[in-house]
Amino acid sequence: MKKSWSQIDFGFWIKRLSDSQHEIQLLKLTPLLQSKIQNLKSKINLTVIMKVLALASYPIEAAATRYRLAQFVRPLSERGINLTVRPFLDSRLFASLYKREELPRTALGLASASLHRVGDLLAARDADAVLVQREAMMFGPPLIEWLTVRWGRRPMVLDLDDATYLSYTSPTYGRLGSALKWFGKTDDLIRWARLVTCGNRYIAEYVEGAGGSARIIPTVVDTEKFRPRSTVKNDPLVLGWVGTHSTFPYLEMIFPALEQLARSHSFKLKVVGAGRKEVSVPGVEVQSLDWNLGREIEDFQSFDIGLYPIDARLYADKWAAGKSGFKAIQYMAVGIPFVATPVGACAEVGEPEVTHLFASTMDEWREQLASLLSDDERRMRMGTAGRRHALAHYTVPAQADKLAQALREAAG
Repeated sequence: MKKSWSQIDFGFWIKRLSDSQHEIQLLKLTPLLQSKIQNLKSKINLTVIMKVLALASYPIEAAATRYRLAQFVRPLSERGINLTVRPFLDSRLFASLYKREELPRTALGLASASLHRVGDLLAARDADAVLVQREAMMFGPPLIEWLTVRWGRRPMVLDLDDATYLSYTSPTYGRLGSALKWFGKTDDLIRWARLVTCGNRYIAEYVEGAGGSARIIPTVVDTEKFRPRSTVKNDPLVLGWVGTHSTFPYLEMIFPALEQLARSHSFKLKVVGAGRKEVSVPGVEVQSLDWNLGREIEDFQSFDIGLYPIDARLYADKWAAGKSGFKAIQYMAVGIPFVATPVGACAEVGEPEVTHLFASTMDEWREQLASLLSDDERRMRMGTAGRRHALAHYTVPAQADKLAQALREAAG
C-alpha cells in the first residue's frame, strides 16, 4: 500500500545525502554506487507527491487567484507538490458581483457557491495541507476554515496579499457589504494557520504582531510572458493605468495634474479596468477599456509610462500600506518607467530614480511625468533598468521555491 506524504519521512535520508560531510564521503564511493544513490534521490522526489488544496475567493479573472495561486500550479508540480485551486466564485458570478442591478441574481449565486464550498471540506480531508487565499468564502464567519482545521485536522496556510484585516465601506454595497464581509475573521485565520504567506513586509509585520508566523512572498508575473514590446514608438506617448473599479479613485486623484500637464505636453491617457464607460480629463485624449484577460499583457506593453497613484486617505486607515506594489512589478517586467506614490510596499519595490520616480503632490506628479515625456533616453534607460530589476528579484521560479518550502514546512 502506497504511503502518503505524512507517513513517509524521506527528510532524514535526503538531509544525510545533502549534508556537507556526507557529500565528502560520497566522493570516495565508486561511480556506479554514486549513480545508484542519485537515482534513488530522483525516485524519491518523483514518487512522493504532496497534495495541497487551495481555496480562493475569486476565479482566475482576479489577480490574486491568477498570480498567487494559478500560475504556481505547474512550478509546484515540478517541485513535487500537486496544487488544486478551488475558487468560491465562478467567472460568471464574479463578472456580476459589483453590479447592483444584478443583486438578486448575485445573491442566488452566492448561496449556490456556499453549498459547493461545503463540499470542498471533503476534498480538504484528502489533502496534506490547505492553502487559503485571503478567505474560503468572501462573506460571513470563517466556518469553512474552522472546520478544515478542527474537524478535518488539516494544516492550513493563509495567504494575504492585501490588508484584509482592516475594515472599509464597500463602494458598491456600502454598509451592508461591510457587515457581511466579517472583517474580524482575518485575525482568527492568522491564529489558526500554521504559517501565513504575505505579499509584503507591512502585512507580515501585522501577522507577526497578531501571533502568526509570516513568510514574505511578493506577487509576481511570469517574466517570460510579461516582456518589453517591440521598439515601435507611440505617437503621442501613452500614459497608462490598469486597475479595478475600487482603485480607480486613486487615478482620479491625479486628474488635475494630468490636465495641467496636457497644456504643455502631448500624450494619451489609456485607462483599463476602471468600470466606467467614459473617463474624461479636460484637454486630455482618454481611451477607457474594460479589463480583459486575453489582452492583459498587451495592455501593459502598449504603455510608454506607467501610473501608480495611491491615496492613503481613501477606504481604511493604513489600507494603502497593505498594497503589494504589484502594479510596479508589472510595469518593470514589460520594461517601462513609472511614477508612483511612495506608500507602503510601493515605496520599496524597484529603485527610485533608476527604475521609477516618486510623486505625492499634484506639482510633483506634473513635474515627474513632464520629465519622462520630454526625455526619450531617460525613459528607455529606466525601462531597461526596471526589466533588469524584475528579472533579478521578481521571477516565478524564485517565488515558487519559497512557496514550496512554506507548504512543506506547514505540512510538517
